[in-house]
Amino acid sequence: MTVSEPVAGSATGGAAVPASRAVAVTVSPMELLRPESHLAELIAGFPQVELLVAADDSRADPEDDDLDDPGEELRASAARLGLDGLALHRLGLPSPLPAGAEDDLVAALSELMGFDPEPGVYCLAPAPAPADPARAVVERAVQRIARVYGIPLLRYRCLELAVVSGS
Repeated sequence: MTVSEPVAGSATGGAAVPASRAVAVTVSPMELLRPESHLAELIAGFPQVELLVAADDSRADPEDDDLDDPGEELRASAARLGLDGLALHRLGLPSPLPAGAEDDLVAALSELMGFDPEPGVYCLAPAPAPADPARAVVERAVQRIARVYGIPLLRYRCLELAVVSGS
């Protein structure tokens, strides 16, 4: 399914609704900014996207004074991708994400969803990765959001480093 296709009607027989907006979450900005980003590809299919970056690892040195706003570089990089309708939000949690960050993520995602999201809203989240504790925290948070709001959950692929062993 592509996001430009209509969403099926409700179980009560409602009419099909086109995808109108997405609330997306990522552990780090690199999931959006790296070449061939599946997240960027999905975002391009929505007219409006609220992207929540949980932890900001885009700057190696937090004491670097070259930028007044640490999110400035992220916004500039995202603008170069040409993703119209993208609004960036930084939660600023420590990296790696602590296990207790789930409630903070749920609260931030709920605020971006709104009290009563309109039909056609999706949640975009990274594919589960049981070996990655940070993504496990995000996974639990998005499962709660999808269940509470009754919205579809679309997964994006994260580029993982593969270990190749020589024989």
